[in-house]
This record gives sequence, structure tokens and C-alpha cells, in this order.
Amino acid sequence: MFTLDADLHPDLAPLAWLVGRWEGAGVVGYPTIESAHFGQEIEVTHDGRPFLEWQSRTWLLDGVGNRLRPSGREMGFWRPLPDGEVELLLTHPTGIVEMYFGTVTPAKIDLKTDGVMRSPHAKEYTAATRMYGLVNSDLMYAMDMAAMGQPLQSHISAQLKRVA
Repeated sequence: MFTLDADLHPDLAPLAWLVGRWEGAGVVGYPTIESAHFGQEIEVTHDGRPFLEWQSRTWLLDGVGNRLRPSGREMGFWRPLPDGEVELLLTHPTGIVEMYFGTVTPAKIDLKTDGVMRSPHAKEYTAATRMYGLVNSDLMYAMDMAAMGQPLQSHISAQLKRVA
């Protein structure tokens, strides 16, 4: 059962359910890559100020669930705003920086990119949407992406369990 951290800034109350360490698995696919299963761990922390720190690590899995190799990595910050709005700022080691904007309702977050910046050597990537939800105590999410000349479409989804 999740309990509210006494040191959590009051502005973070709508996002409090994200705080902790999560582990699980999901599916990745896109017209430009082969579909695969991946493992993931996400850590969401805070230091008492009105933002959350986000770290995500993924790795590709073989057919029986063993780790094959590292995959995606992202780091960033969740910033709650007035009136149920939220920002998610993310950076990736592949030369991409994203700014998402969206809404928070109890145990659900809907986001879309407000801006995507990429280095001259990063892959072409133009937009994304993300939906996060707390379902039966699990963190579930889905991401759609527009990249590599493809329109916005399904890219990844996962289900993670709280481990700390």
C-alpha cells in the first residue's frame, strides 16, 4: 500500500503515487525496428522541493526473459502546475531532449510533447504522447511516437510493479 511521504512538497500531491522504484516489462515496436520485449526499472524521487526526479533504464530481453543488452535510458523531472496540469522534461543519451505538457487526474497522467530538440547526429524524432496510470497498484504506460518519417503511432507499453 502506498503512503504519502511526509517530506513531499504539497504541490506534488497529484503525482505522489509515482514516487518509488518500479520494475517490470513491456513491448517495443515501430515500423523502423523489429518488435521486442524489454525489461525496465524506473526510480522516482524527490528532495522536498516541488518537482520529482525521474530515471528510467531499459534493456532488451530474450524469449525467456533474460537480459540481452541495454536499451533506452532517460532522466528528467516532473513539474506539477496549477489546475491539474503537469510538465515532464526528459533527456536521452541519444542526443534528444523532450518537453511534455499534459494533465493529471487521480492516478492518471496524459502528456504530449510541447517541444523536441535533438542534436545534429540524433535520429529524426518529432513528437510523442505518453499516458501513465496506476492500475491495481501497478504503473502502466503507453507511448506513441512520430519519428523516422513515420506518423504518430504506437511505440512502447509496459507494466511495472512497485519494489520500493
